[in-house]
Amino acid sequence: MNNHNAEIASIKPNNDTKNGLIFALSANVLWGFLPLLLKAIHDVSPIELIANRVIWSIPIAFVILFFLKRTGDILPTFKDRKKMLLLTASALIITLNWGVYVWAVVSDHIVDAALGYFINPLVIVALGGIFLGERFQRLQLVALGLAAVAVVLLTVMNGVFPWISAVLAVSFAFYALIRKQVDVGPAQGFFIEILLISVFAIPYLLWLSSTGDAVFGSTSRDTWLLLACGPATALPLILYASGAKLLPLSTVGILQYLTPSIQFLIGVFYFMEPFSKWQLIAFLMIWTSLAIYTYSMLQPRRATS
Repeated sequence: MNNHNAEIASIKPNNDTKNGLIFALSANVLWGFLPLLLKAIHDVSPIELIANRVIWSIPIAFVILFFLKRTGDILPTFKDRKKMLLLTASALIITLNWGVYVWAVVSDHIVDAALGYFINPLVIVALGGIFLGERFQRLQLVALGLAAVAVVLLTVMNGVFPWISAVLAVSFAFYALIRKQVDVGPAQGFFIEILLISVFAIPYLLWLSSTGDAVFGSTSRDTWLLLACGPATALPLILYASGAKLLPLSTVGILQYLTPSIQFLIGVFYFMEPFSKWQLIAFLMIWTSLAIYTYSMLQPRRATS
């Protein structure tokens, strides 16, 4: 049994769902409030912000690995060609996701980003059925269909394909699929991902520093906010990957509705972003689909209790 399987096996089977729910819910709550931090760093370009997220995530991830006593897993993973190919793919995908998301937040498109993460569970559920053979009940299919109609309605009435939403939804869905497939622990996998991304992030930040254009170090406020990007990036992603390992991909997908719900409320009521009646109708349809899907998931448990 490899180290990751031993780590999972150490958790009692009847605690898997409980632990998975705690991890996944914690990750989604933290992600929900992330726009508040990103908006606070208003004078940092998206690329510089992503680079700082990567750099300051490294020590956080290493400390977590140290306390989990999993630092010895890193070198064997680097020697495994298949695992490294998958982690390289997930690193590239999450970089794309971060880039689009940061740009959306700092460009006053938090509502569009929220819509993307409302769509994301649909894509995750679809990928679970296509690649992992997960099956769905009739009510679950109705819920997915209703949410899909809402997305189509929003696209038609706005007259523009919601590319921000689409990229965020699809990229994170494939990230979830890859991380569920690769046999590497959540903290180990994230640490390797950010090491791979840091190959580009470190030279970029050094170049900015040499030209005097780096925001980090310019003021104590911006410096502390950029340092906060480390735990704000590392902790929820590790929690999410931990939850994905213990829960069905469809359950992971449906729990992610919490993130865009929080982001939506922040975007509309705190940052006062414009919100049309068609967006309201579409969001109400998606929330209704969430209620239907959640109800369908609870039915088997009631039957067995």
